[in-house]
Amino acid sequence: MATAREACGLFGLWGDPEAAAKTYYGLFALQHRGQESAGITTGDGVRLTRHRGMGTLPNAFSDPGALERLRNPHAIGHVRYSTTGSSLIQNAQPLTANTQWGPLAAAHNGNLVNAAELRARFEASGSIFQTTSDSEVILHLLASATESDPLDRIVAMCRQLKGAFSLLILTREGIYAIRDRQGMRPLWIGQTEEGAYAFASETPAFDLTHVTAMRELAPGTVAVADNKGLREVRFAEAEEKHCVFEHVYFARPDGELFGDPVQLMRRAFGRALAREHPVEADVVIAIPDSGNAAARGYSLESGIPLEEGFIRNHYVGRTFIEPDPANRTLHADLKLNVVRWNVAGKRVVVVDDSVVRGTTAKRRCEYVRLAGATEVHLRISCPPIRHPCFYGVDFQSKGELIAANADMAEITRRLGVDTMGYLSVEGMLAELSKPKDSYCTACWTGNYPIPIPEGTGKKSCGEELQTLVEG
Repeated sequence: MATAREACGLFGLWGDPEAAAKTYYGLFALQHRGQESAGITTGDGVRLTRHRGMGTLPNAFSDPGALERLRNPHAIGHVRYSTTGSSLIQNAQPLTANTQWGPLAAAHNGNLVNAAELRARFEASGSIFQTTSDSEVILHLLASATESDPLDRIVAMCRQLKGAFSLLILTREGIYAIRDRQGMRPLWIGQTEEGAYAFASETPAFDLTHVTAMRELAPGTVAVADNKGLREVRFAEAEEKHCVFEHVYFARPDGELFGDPVQLMRRAFGRALAREHPVEADVVIAIPDSGNAAARGYSLESGIPLEEGFIRNHYVGRTFIEPDPANRTLHADLKLNVVRWNVAGKRVVVVDDSVVRGTTAKRRCEYVRLAGATEVHLRISCPPIRHPCFYGVDFQSKGELIAANADMAEITRRLGVDTMGYLSVEGMLAELSKPKDSYCTACWTGNYPIPIPEGTGKKSCGEELQTLVEG
């Protein structure tokens, strides 16, 4: 899958003398969630220290002394790919500010649908913004709060936000972990053997840093880790609408998400896909890496042997987070190469996780055909993406989504395959453990669980903010 981008990865740790180094390695486990920029902010209970840079973690932290200068017992970190705001160092997170309540830092995963409205309100009263990111309104809400208690300020801020937000806020008093009432984006709570509390977007970040995963933070909840321990406060009743696309593509397969193991869900999607779209074929191959488990599921259910059809070049990152569209095709070509002897002279089922524009899927299937496949049958382990996402996945505008502008016959023709099959929404939801109405399916069905302000276009907040600062 290409040309989809997801907001960010978060990691935080309170009360560990090696918080900076562990946050660095925790972010390394989340690097797949964003390679545009990375940053860490640490605190000693009095002041905050920040380092951030563009690119992957090794690029952003190329200065060998950076982590040593960050050495403090409390830390939050962030890896980013923007869904609103430009690829600029000013937008790299965590964002920081000195306020009447003291210094604070914020790291955000998701997308705020009312960011433009909040920003306009602050600017009308004279506030100055330094970034083009929707996340900066969080700092302004906290800085302007009148509540004397820090937790009360956090709760008041949360109740003004609309959209998808998993947040880590670092202050002198503690780390505040926050998840929106729909729980669209993941956020986990963990604890070290020494008793320090940790937070992460995905559980593999805990595995790498020797943190025991405790539980997912409940939607509509603030968890506070401070010198008194851990406590949780609910700021809104939960209305679960988890993003299924996390299971389809974004999350690491070795993690658990929304109550289900990611790898097992992808395999289950592949089995359901084989039941819905059977075909006579000689071999099943996957588009690595997120198509691997679905291809295995398709093979197990259909009885068609699974073979390795593509070899991945692991020195090329995930193409969806390539900021320059001109480089995306080249990176996709560098990333995978066909194993000819596994497909030549055979009827091949190609399994991928999703199709956005269709350009990458077309090239992949062309390569299989050129390698000698007699038939190419494309199977996709999620439904057709027909609608843009406003909650943190940077799907292109509806006009650029192939499934929004063509029926199945036309998509099959455009992609140059013999047959094409998508997993149905019903088939996908049936494999998940929670009730069907616990998930957001907006990109497939157009049913947006959080109302989108009238006149909001895809990426409109980011484009508007970019115009204000750069235009």
